[in-house]
Order: sequence, then structure tokens, then C-alpha cells
Amino acid sequence: MQNSRHFVIVGILVILVAVLVNMGLDAAQLFPVKASIQAVPIDWMFDLQIKAISFFFALIMVPMVYSLVVFRRKPGETGEGAHFEGHTGLEITWTTIPLILVIGLGYLGAGNLAEVRAVDPQAMDVTVVGFQWGWRFDYPQGFSSNKLYLPVNKQVNLTLQSLDVIHSFWVPEFRVKQDLVPGETNYLRITPILIGEYKVRCAEICGASHAYMESPVIVVSQADYDAWLSEQVAAAQAAEAAAAGKPDSKRGAKLYEEKGCKACHSLDGAAGVGPTWKGLFGSNVELADGATVTADEAFLVESIKEPGATVVKGYPANAMPALGLKDTEIADLIEFIKTLK
Repeated sequence: MQNSRHFVIVGILVILVAVLVNMGLDAAQLFPVKASIQAVPIDWMFDLQIKAISFFFALIMVPMVYSLVVFRRKPGETGEGAHFEGHTGLEITWTTIPLILVIGLGYLGAGNLAEVRAVDPQAMDVTVVGFQWGWRFDYPQGFSSNKLYLPVNKQVNLTLQSLDVIHSFWVPEFRVKQDLVPGETNYLRITPILIGEYKVRCAEICGASHAYMESPVIVVSQADYDAWLSEQVAAAQAAEAAAAGKPDSKRGAKLYEEKGCKACHSLDGAAGVGPTWKGLFGSNVELADGATVTADEAFLVESIKEPGATVVKGYPANAMPALGLKDTEIADLIEFIKTLK
């Protein structure tokens, strides 16, 4: 009878502590707002696990603390406690139940993963390019932006590419994230459901300025997105028309930022993954094969279009990806390089 009373008290305390711990974790607001369809099943899974964590925390801590308080050695007691050899039934139980729980969570997790990765055939496409230390977003309409604009309630298929090292695309409010691996193309699907401004962060340590690798993510209504898209297309067409004439160093400076050139080439003479652009134009460049060439327009055009054609001494081969720049963009970049004396 006495033992039954202890079991009842411990059982009540376990339930009470589990509820209080779960309430405390909920009140702590461990997660930011849900801003994508993919966040809904992910948060449901997290919520289930937090409830399980709360229960098992109580199941372990309550009997332990209760035993320390109630069954502690009393003053004057010198004897030893009863000796137990073990309990086969108990050992089978505490092995079987966790196994069933783990298999159940695996089944639920697989279902949630399928829901998160569900494909909408009407999804829009955006290419995400990561580089040290920034992001570029290429839209299929023929322009690039350093901000990711997305329409609400519309799935977007993100094609992820890296120009240098491993990065990881992560918007906490969207929950999902995916690595960008040099030489590979990965994909990530997101369906924003909440209008607002967020930030994409790099979730993979990628170098000295990793902490500052952020870009705005702006979710707007479909009407606002269409208006923004029209503005960007018009601006890109105007820039292309202007570039058809005389090369412009200001446009080249902008391309240096947007196309990821700054990830490898400094403007102040500092060493980088690739040669500095300061004083580059017209200088004599020693190649890995021992030859010396002049960094004229022909050399720079070849180096941008076919990065592996010539390798500058002291720098790794095949480090620069083919950026697929238009001839007018290359002309603007070279015009910018000419100004860097």
C-alpha cells in the first residue's frame, strides 16, 4: 500500500512537471514566425518532439529527485538498502517502447519530408548564387538582384550555386535550408505565406566575413511583385541598350558587386583567390607555364569567358567558374578594371 502511494504521487508529479516544462518552452518562443507552407509541418514535428522532451525530462527528473528526498538515509540509519539483481520484464519494456517511438517518429518524419518537398508544377524559378560574402538572385526574365523578391502564396524553385566555397541558404522564418556546393547544383522549394521582410543567412561557416553574409528577402502581394518585376525588366532592358554603345566603368563597378567578382579579386592590391584588379590592365602577367603576357583587353576577355584557358602563376587552376556574362557586361567590367590604377 505504501509503495502504491509513492507510485501515485510520482505519477501525478511527472504529469504536472511535464505540462509545466512544455508550457515554459512554448512561452520561450523558441522559433520565429512561420512564413512558409514548409514551416507548418516542420513546426508540427518540432512541437511533437518538444512535448516528448518535456515528458521524458519529467519522467527522469521527478523519480530521481523524489527518491533523493523521500528515500534518503535518515539520521541514525547505518544499514544498507535492499539488493536487487534486476528485472527482465522492465528491461524489455524500456528497450521496446523507445524502439517503437523512434520508428514512429521516423515514419512521421518521412511523411513530413515528403510534404515539405512537394512540387508545384506552376512554381516560379530563381537562381541563387552564393559567394564570399554575399548573395545574388538571377531571375529568368534576364536580370539580377541583390534582394530576393517573392510573391506570397506562390511556390518558388530555387536553383542554388556557389562561386567559391560551401555556403548554406537559410531563411529562419521559412525553416528549410540547403547547402550551395561548388561545382554542383542543388535545389530548394519554398512557398511564402506571410507578407513581410526577412533575411537570408549563410548557415555554413565560409570564411572571415561569414557572419555578414546576409541579403533581404521581401515577400509581397502578387500585384506588387508583378509591378516590381516590370520595373526590373525595364531597367535591365535600358541598361542593355545603353551598354550596346560605349562601355561604362560605373556599370562595371556594379557588376563587380553583383556577379561575385569581389569574392576573389580585390581592388586594393590585397591577395585573394584570384589576382587583384588594382593595376592589372596593361601590366605584365606571369603565367603558370612560365610565359609572360600583357593584360590587355584580349587577355581579360579570354580570362573571363574561358577561365581555365590561362592560369596566372601562384593561383590555383579552375578556381574561377564560367559566369556566362554577356559581351556588353564583359566590356563594362574591363572598362572598370582600366580605372583601377
